[in-house]
Amino acid sequence: MKNILIVDDHSQITEVLKEYVLKEGFSPIIASDGKEALQQFFNHSVELILLDVMLPKIDGFDVCKKIRETSNVPIIMVTAKGEDFHRIMGLDIGADDYIVKPFSPSEVMARVRAILRRIERTDDNQHTMDQLIYDNLIVYLEEKKVTIAKQEIMLTKRELELLWLLLANREKVFSRDNLLDSLWGIDYYGDARTVDTHIKRLRAKLDEIDHPNWEIATVWGQGYKFEGKNEK
Repeated sequence: MKNILIVDDHSQITEVLKEYVLKEGFSPIIASDGKEALQQFFNHSVELILLDVMLPKIDGFDVCKKIRETSNVPIIMVTAKGEDFHRIMGLDIGADDYIVKPFSPSEVMARVRAILRRIERTDDNQHTMDQLIYDNLIVYLEEKKVTIAKQEIMLTKRELELLWLLLANREKVFSRDNLLDSLWGIDYYGDARTVDTHIKRLRAKLDEIDHPNWEIATVWGQGYKFEGKNEK
């Protein structure tokens, strides 16, 4: 049974989510503060984390950062209504999705199912093609690793999938809606700004190492594409 880590300091919320997680056939693990969340994560095999932002001891952002040092486990951040900067910050530091309080537990579980289905599809297809190369860039899907000029770049699972999709379809322009449907799933409830945030974060990481012969290009009014210098 897959473990879902639920992190929130409000017992009413964790109890409701616990019941929904159980109904979906998952095993809930509960943490009421950031310190306990990290302990539970490192002591158990976890498939996905529902992580509140405002937590005692260690806040959700720092928990997410710590987990991202060693793991690409999917993380759904839970933010307060109207606090867009929390949502943006969460995506910037490596969260895969966000949901706003007050929320419907059924919506939360729809997000969970969508992310886990996407992971299963990726895993099922790994045997067909596990490596893409362009110039000094290599993306290893099976190993979940990216290198530029033989130097490894640490990407989240969603960032790696985004890069893989763009590179595998080099020079094809993907609209924000295309990318949302392909990577987040058609039942994703978020908006197109999520794509922009992930592209910004992916570019920043790739730009840590020089790559003059290619880029993730913006096609104004249309979307994004992987663009090679010799193919412009």
